[in-house]
Amino acid sequence: MSVSQPLFSRVLGDGGHQVFALHCTMAHSGAWRGLAEVFAGDIAFQATDMFNHGKSPDWDGEGEFQLRMAEAAFATFDGPMDVIGHSFGATVALRMAAMRPEMVRRLVIIDSVHLAVVRQDQPDVLERESVVSAPFREALEARNFADAARIFNRGWGDTRGPKWDELPEARRQAMTRGVQIVPACGPSITDDLPGLFEPGGLDPVQMPVLLIRGAETEETVRIVHDGLARRLSQAESHAIEAAGHMVPITHPKETADVLRGFLLEG
Repeated sequence: MSVSQPLFSRVLGDGGHQVFALHCTMAHSGAWRGLAEVFAGDIAFQATDMFNHGKSPDWDGEGEFQLRMAEAAFATFDGPMDVIGHSFGATVALRMAAMRPEMVRRLVIIDSVHLAVVRQDQPDVLERESVVSAPFREALEARNFADAARIFNRGWGDTRGPKWDELPEARRQAMTRGVQIVPACGPSITDDLPGLFEPGGLDPVQMPVLLIRGAETEETVRIVHDGLARRLSQAESHAIEAAGHMVPITHPKETADVLRGFLLEG
């Protein structure tokens, strides 16, 4: 596999059990630090920065973004690993499991944004969401990326955390850089370009799967979560109380309580 743009990767935690971890849009590999601290001595998280995030390069615009992410992620593997992904990272994780199932021992999907499931199961909800998200799309089309990042963070970020104007300038700049890849995600997560949700598309995904969502996450994510649970008959499904979309970051202990039995005791 030829990878023209390598991803930055680091290890968080010192445990003997290695897990490959993919963060959400506008975050970075350090988003897994809270979980790594909870799992100290048990799990080491091999965490990457997506293109346009953290210390990884800006995406060069070539090919399909989700596929490029999956290929670059596999290039960091020394052998089969457990894979965990959050939000858009969860969509990449599922793509990886379908592409090369022999390289994914166990799969953890947290608050996936695979909107193609919503399009199939409850298209009216996706239509309503499209109306709500119009200001975000308009900001992207106008290349007003700072405003797009502000709107995206308000809709998908930790609602209990600091507001945009309260964030450090370096953090705002990083989020403005990260949000620029969102349009490139649409073909895979909304239009299902790889055909994961067509008949037979998920047949390769036979490894154990754990689905986690925040109990208070967005309606679209709840529909995705439930739709994946129906499509992946072997999947375990959990909702973490009082948590929203950023559940692995805001509720690392509670997330770890669910992960422990799946990753270490299963």
